[in-house]
Amino acid sequence: MSKQRTIGLLGAISIGVGGMVGGGIFAVLGEAVSFAHGATAVAFLVAGIVALFTSYSYAKLSVKFQSEGGTVSFVDNAFGHNLLSGSVNLMLWLSYLVTISLYAVAFSSYGATFFTTTSPYLHHILISVAIILPALINLVSASFVSKSETFIVAIKIILLVLIIVSGASYIDVDRLSPHKWGSSLDIVVAGMIIFVAYEGFELIANAAQEIKDPVKNLPRAFYSSVIFVIVLYILISLISVGTVPEDTLLKAKDYALAIAAKPALGQVGFTIVAVAALLATFSAINATIYGNARLGFIIASEGELPKVLEKERREIPYMGVVYTLGFSLILANTIDLSEIAIIGSASFLLIFFIVNISAYKIRDEIDANSFVTLIASFLTLLALVILMYHTYSSNPRAVYIFLCFMLVSFLFEFFYGRYVRGHIFRRKY
Repeated sequence: MSKQRTIGLLGAISIGVGGMVGGGIFAVLGEAVSFAHGATAVAFLVAGIVALFTSYSYAKLSVKFQSEGGTVSFVDNAFGHNLLSGSVNLMLWLSYLVTISLYAVAFSSYGATFFTTTSPYLHHILISVAIILPALINLVSASFVSKSETFIVAIKIILLVLIIVSGASYIDVDRLSPHKWGSSLDIVVAGMIIFVAYEGFELIANAAQEIKDPVKNLPRAFYSSVIFVIVLYILISLISVGTVPEDTLLKAKDYALAIAAKPALGQVGFTIVAVAALLATFSAINATIYGNARLGFIIASEGELPKVLEKERREIPYMGVVYTLGFSLILANTIDLSEIAIIGSASFLLIFFIVNISAYKIRDEIDANSFVTLIASFLTLLALVILMYHTYSSNPRAVYIFLCFMLVSFLFEFFYGRYVRGHIFRRKY
């Protein structure tokens, strides 16, 4: 049954912008500075270019295959029902658990600034609260999540614009000069580590059935939202690096954006940004739990994941919420911010690479340019390889955890999918 098309172009762009400007920029700005130094804005541009090329594949696929399954349905339509498409489903679900963990750790970092003393116990308490409370909200009132998101996205954008406008006159150009940049490799690595901050534009695909005039509005929504966020991130990076000494930013790496508000707005600015960061990361967790529980429900109802995720009460997939809550708590409390950012970025680079290859494979069917889809595929693969190569030398545990995610996704589909369920989306292997 087709859905009523109620979302216009502006609404579709808001979905993409809201998905990207979640808690990511609050969490990963310090990570980018630690690698790219004065070239942090360039790192965000590099990551944005990879996202923009990938958005082309999403735009073409979304117009052809309008489904709330989004990414999952694209891979299935391109490659059929096999181990690859089955494994991607679980990998995507796990990737959203990582983003929840990223937002929860960022929530804890900004929350800790309101306490005079900090401890590992406080860190874990704040992380757990940041996940448990949104999960309870999802279990009680799903409508609250969707109704509050537009308001909270607007607050986040207004706040970021305020930091940009108020801080512009405080920039010390010398801090941005090329002799303060990291190496070319470090700049690219920084871009790939913070790539998770661009994750979110793909959510437009999940709403494709509800978007008016999809042939025109879907591509416009993808490109406009990604370009807007690239510009926003670059400006935020210029203000942050240009107005605050680098050693100050790195000392407060986990809450760098709040420090960036200090030169122009003082302690009041720091407090406002910290409060906004708590609100932003909390709402991002809220929305991601909402989306991930429904993703699990959709995949389970199609016969792809265990039927326990199909259980719902008052149209709330409560078991999906419970499983998302449990796994997110484990991840967020056992992996540090740097590792979570790397694993999250690597997971989405891998998924986006597969989506780009999907678009190239069926380029004639979706009327896509073979050169653009090939470039998009190459860029996402190259970005993933560079990120994994660099991370293995500096933080091998993050690489092992990422490989475990891939292995779990593959083994689950190989044993449960092929030999227990025997099908993907009710289609036989």
